[in-house]
Amino acid sequence: MTHTAIATDASATPQPVCDLPQRFVRVLGRRDNGFVEFAFSIGWPELSVELMLPAPAFEAFCAAHRVRHLDD
Repeated sequence: MTHTAIATDASATPQPVCDLPQRFVRVLGRRDNGFVEFAFSIGWPELSVELMLPAPAFEAFCAAHRVRHLDD
Protein backbone atom coordinates (compact mmCIF):
# COMPACT_ATOMS: atom_id res chain seq x y z
CA MET A 1 0.00 0.00 0.00
CA THR A 2 1.40 3.38 -0.99
CA HIS A 3 0.50 6.64 0.77
CA THR A 4 0.69 9.88 -1.11
CA ALA A 5 1.38 13.01 0.88
CA ILE A 6 -0.48 16.11 -0.19
CA ALA A 7 1.46 19.29 0.35
CA THR A 8 -0.55 22.19 1.64
CA ASP A 9 0.74 25.71 1.80
CA ALA A 10 -1.67 28.02 3.64
CA SER A 11 0.23 31.06 2.41
CA ALA A 12 -0.57 30.14 -1.21
CA THR A 13 -4.33 30.50 -0.72
CA PRO A 14 -5.75 33.81 0.46
CA GLN A 15 -7.46 33.28 3.81
CA PRO A 16 -10.42 35.35 5.06
CA VAL A 17 -9.55 37.83 7.77
CA CYS A 18 -10.72 36.73 11.20
CA ASP A 19 -11.01 39.43 13.85
CA LEU A 20 -11.58 37.35 17.01
CA PRO A 21 -12.52 40.29 19.27
CA GLN A 22 -15.46 41.04 16.95
CA ARG A 23 -18.79 39.46 18.00
CA PHE A 24 -21.87 39.50 15.79
CA VAL A 25 -25.59 38.90 16.35
CA ARG A 26 -28.37 38.60 13.79
CA VAL A 27 -31.88 38.35 15.21
CA LEU A 28 -33.76 35.59 13.38
CA GLY A 29 -37.07 35.96 15.15
CA ARG A 30 -38.95 36.84 18.31
CA ARG A 31 -41.43 34.34 19.72
CA ASP A 32 -44.72 35.09 21.42
CA ASN A 33 -43.35 33.48 24.62
CA GLY A 34 -40.64 36.18 24.88
CA PHE A 35 -37.73 34.20 23.47
CA VAL A 36 -35.35 35.71 20.91
CA GLU A 37 -33.91 33.44 18.21
CA PHE A 38 -30.55 34.68 16.97
CA ALA A 39 -27.34 33.76 15.18
CA PHE A 40 -24.11 34.47 17.07
CA SER A 41 -20.64 34.53 15.56
CA ILE A 42 -17.10 35.35 16.59
CA GLY A 43 -14.62 36.70 14.08
CA TRP A 44 -16.52 35.79 10.92
CA PRO A 45 -20.17 36.86 10.62
CA GLU A 46 -20.68 34.14 7.97
CA LEU A 47 -19.92 31.32 10.44
CA SER A 48 -22.48 31.29 13.24
CA VAL A 49 -24.45 29.21 15.69
CA GLU A 50 -28.16 29.64 16.27
CA LEU A 51 -29.26 30.25 19.84
CA MET A 52 -32.43 31.16 21.71
CA LEU A 53 -32.72 33.12 24.97
CA PRO A 54 -35.45 34.96 26.87
CA ALA A 55 -35.42 38.65 25.85
CA PRO A 56 -33.80 39.95 29.09
CA ALA A 57 -31.06 37.29 28.88
CA PHE A 58 -30.54 38.11 25.19
CA GLU A 59 -30.00 41.79 26.02
CA ALA A 60 -27.53 40.85 28.78
CA PHE A 61 -25.74 38.44 26.41
CA CYS A 62 -25.36 41.17 23.79
CA ALA A 63 -24.04 43.65 26.36
CA ALA A 64 -21.60 41.15 27.86
CA HIS A 65 -20.16 40.23 24.45
CA ARG A 66 -20.33 43.79 23.07
CA VAL A 67 -21.88 42.46 19.87
CA ARG A 68 -22.34 44.22 16.57
CA HIS A 69 -25.93 43.74 15.37
CA LEU A 70 -26.25 42.56 11.78
CA ASP A 71 -30.03 42.84 11.65
CA ASP A 72 -31.59 44.10 8.44
